[in-house]
Amino acid sequence: MTRVEKLIEIKASPEEVWEMLAFDRCQEWMKGLKSVEYISDVRTPEDKYRVGASAHAIKVEQEEFDFRITESLENEKITARTTPIHGATMTTLFLLKPTEMGTEVTYAVDYEMPWGIFGKFLDKLFIRRLFKKDISGEAEKLKSILEK
Repeated sequence: MTRVEKLIEIKASPEEVWEMLAFDRCQEWMKGLKSVEYISDVRTPEDKYRVGASAHAIKVEQEEFDFRITESLENEKITARTTPIHGATMTTLFLLKPTEMGTEVTYAVDYEMPWGIFGKFLDKLFIRRLFKKDISGEAEKLKSILEK
């Protein structure tokens, strides 16, 4: 399992950051998402963040996958697992820590490439750098949205 992580401070409260982590808001700042729709029952705003909440996403290149929340602690931590994309499994984690200036956000993705040794080779050669670049860009976009 490989982990890519970005730590960033955002001048916004943990509650404001938390709101942007809902599946229906992530396409505003996550790269390449064309649409995201809940597939679990969402009757209240809190339902968007409960363990088991799930959504179906379509990327710009027509790739489709599902997210499912596996861990949730309001305004502090949320973890979601993604159905395999091209055989790769992913878990995304957000940790929110209040600071004097706003919120320290840890954005981490743990993933495992398929294809055995070939997958590990691709990861070292290309995939890890791509994930680092995407996560860094997404964190900066989230920051710019919240600090407007």
